[in-house]
Formats: sequence, C-alpha cells, structure tokens
Amino acid sequence: MRLSSFADYAVVLMSAAARHCGAGAGRDPATHKHLRMNATTLSAETGIPLPTAQKLVSRLSAAGLLESSRGTGGGVRLARPPATITLADVVEAVEGPIAMTACAEMGAHDCNLESDCRIRPHMNLANDAIRAALAGVTIASLTRDIPPPFAPSEVEKQVAL
Repeated sequence: MRLSSFADYAVVLMSAAARHCGAGAGRDPATHKHLRMNATTLSAETGIPLPTAQKLVSRLSAAGLLESSRGTGGGVRLARPPATITLADVVEAVEGPIAMTACAEMGAHDCNLESDCRIRPHMNLANDAIRAALAGVTIASLTRDIPPPFAPSEVEKQVAL
C-alpha cells in the first residue's frame, strides 16, 4: 500500500504550515496572532507545484485542518495545534476514508466476489490497524528533528562478528 502523491504532498504542506504558522510557531508582533502563509509561499518552501498547493489548501481548509482568511494579512494557518492533527486526518481530508479495499468502504458494493467472500468481514481489522498507525503520528512529530541513527561502538561491532 502506498499513499498517493496528493496525500503525500498534503502531509508535506501541513508539516510546513506547522513549522511556520502552527501553535508554538512565530506570532505577528502587532496582533500577537500566529503567522499565516499562503499557497504560493507553501509551494515555494516545499517544492509542491503551485496549482497542487492551491488545491490542497482548499481541501485541507474544507476539512477544517487549515483556516484561511482573505485580504491584507490573510493566508492560511493550522486550524488547531499540530499535536492534535494526525496523518490519518490529513490523508482522509484529501483522499476520503482510509480503505484498503473497495469492500471495506462504508456502503460500497462493487465487488464481484462480495456474495461469496469470506475475507470481507476481516478487512476492517486491517483497515483499523492502518488507520490507527496513521492516527498515531501527529503533524507536530513531523516537524521535530530526528536524532542521528545509532552508531555501534567498536566493541559492539566485534561482538556482532
């Protein structure tokens, strides 16, 4: 299973928004409100093509993950703290419900094997596990630096041989 490019870009965009205009990010000295960014700025920072960034901002705003305002000082910012926004939230905002197969989607009945399938009742277990894994990773965690990988000492290298 692999995320679509659109979902992948949404995660990258939300991570950039969290770094610059999420809770704990910089504040406008005049208003003391969190800074806002626009799709053009997010596109330039992330390398996401501008038309795609604009579509993502629109979808993420519609899903309630970004809030936007027009006019002077307008732009977008996270609608809630990055620690409360998960990868599952972002993926579902742009792709719809997480479902490994069509039969796992609510109300979908487009499988030719549905009437005799013995696996279908069990697919929700897999779906729930994947959704739980994505829900366990927050946008805040994606903005942190990752420590360098563990480098074994010379003694550990000799023991491994």
